[in-house]
Amino acid sequence: MDIVLTEERRQVLATIRQFVERDVKPVARELEKRDEYPFAIVERLKELGLFGAFIPEAYGGLGLDYLTYAMVIEEICKGWMSVSGVINSHLMMAYAVWQFGTEAQRRTWLPAMCRGEKRGGVGLTEPHAGTDLQAITTTATRKGDGYVLNGTKMFITNGRYGNVFAVLTKTDPNAVPAHTGISLFLVEKGHPGFVVSRNIEKLGYKGVETCELVFEDVPVPAENLIGGREGEGFTQIMSGLEVGRINVAARGVGVAQAAFEDSIRYAQQRQTFGKPIAEHQAIQLKLADMATKIEAARLLTLRAAAMKDRNLPMTKESAMAKLFASEVGMRACTQAIQIHGGYGYLRDFPVERYFRDVKLTEIGEGTSEIQRIVIARELLGRGWM
Repeated sequence: MDIVLTEERRQVLATIRQFVERDVKPVARELEKRDEYPFAIVERLKELGLFGAFIPEAYGGLGLDYLTYAMVIEEICKGWMSVSGVINSHLMMAYAVWQFGTEAQRRTWLPAMCRGEKRGGVGLTEPHAGTDLQAITTTATRKGDGYVLNGTKMFITNGRYGNVFAVLTKTDPNAVPAHTGISLFLVEKGHPGFVVSRNIEKLGYKGVETCELVFEDVPVPAENLIGGREGEGFTQIMSGLEVGRINVAARGVGVAQAAFEDSIRYAQQRQTFGKPIAEHQAIQLKLADMATKIEAARLLTLRAAAMKDRNLPMTKESAMAKLFASEVGMRACTQAIQIHGGYGYLRDFPVERYFRDVKLTEIGEGTSEIQRIVIARELLGRGWM
């Protein structure tokens, strides 16, 4: 596994660290408190080219490998995890176009997506269909030269301020097996039947909007069917979710690292019984466990990213990374609050925000329980490889 910090990677990461220190950390607390969309940060994301992070340069992207991308997401999440959400959902949509779209679709959509002009995410989850995507009820019915969409999508990141979404639909509701009747469309805002019905309030992960989208007789051109063939949407989105798992794993690592760094600083400054609490063995054991598990989570995440770079099968590895890193993140943030004591429970200290944010990583892109099922199925199918 190549995790060497090449000069190019060093420069990329140095740029991201500067961005986080200058543009994210100083405003994260107040924006999070007000649950306010980070417009200025999004503009900087555009300038940095991060809306096209791993899209090839030929289509206007940065052309980063997935290993570097994972490192970038970790750095961003050390500042504020919500910022990574603005990028991730959008890039899953762009990934689908890049990997499965026709050449005409790539040339039409990707340059604008990489510039952040066409920006949005993916519409998968429905009120009664989350993990079981084959149970979706949103339909795309052929009509004339195009399709008409009807249905509802839930928990859509970038739903309010995005302008285009990759929406999973059923083009053949009677198909057996069900996944063979599922297709993926690029759907732009603008038609009165495309409604952002509400913002969904959340425990954490604030600032980035999470919405419900409603489609009522929304016309979609046939050329917006990704790949140009019906029935391939399920396969397309499953591939994109592997990239999503790398992102969420890197989020878990980034937030855990931030919680650890805050904890070790606090432990060296806070005194009890005449000495810094870092000199108490009980605190030392917590810090040692945090550091060890974070490093293990980081290596699992980078391994999955490196396998993706080599086009190796990595469903199991991405699920392992996402599972372990998210649970390590949750544990690290819990321990950070414990180390901070009463102060860790106050909004004056960032560890309270880390705790609320990181919980999402155990739920988003498939719950920890689903990751365990994916891993088990891969083990039984592929063996110990």
